[in-house]
Amino acid sequence: MEKNQTMELIDRYVSVSFQVTNKAEALINNAIGADLTYDQHYILRYIHNAGKCTSTELAEAFDVNKSAITAIITRLTNRELIKRTRDPEDRRVVYLTLTEKGNELFSQTQQKVQKLLKSIITQFNDEEIAAFIQTYEKLLQVITNIQEKGELK
Repeated sequence: MEKNQTMELIDRYVSVSFQVTNKAEALINNAIGADLTYDQHYILRYIHNAGKCTSTELAEAFDVNKSAITAIITRLTNRELIKRTRDPEDRRVVYLTLTEKGNELFSQTQQKVQKLLKSIITQFNDEEIAAFIQTYEKLLQVITNIQEKGELK
């Protein structure tokens, strides 16, 4: 591939990636409403899917500093959406789980997000969506491999 063609593809990718990410996040924020932020919804989603986890797991999963996770967890705990439980065998370990109120709010917001995403996905035929998901998963794997090798530093 020629250098100019490669640079053009990179520019297109950066532009589209930025726009899709920002617009999708705005749509999801709008769908969720004032109940949760985008980040809070995805934190609740992670905890819901995991059943229980630690703040260290969340920081690793979301690729952010533990202090950023701690701030979100504190807000969600203060709203009684999650609870902290110490491991009886190792008091240093604190597990995070959803409360009943947290489960209810997550279910409500998740339904809104799914409705939004369904309205987007149905704009594509089966082959297009399958190819997109497969390509997106491959992109994730490539990026993960680069991160693990430390090539981005």
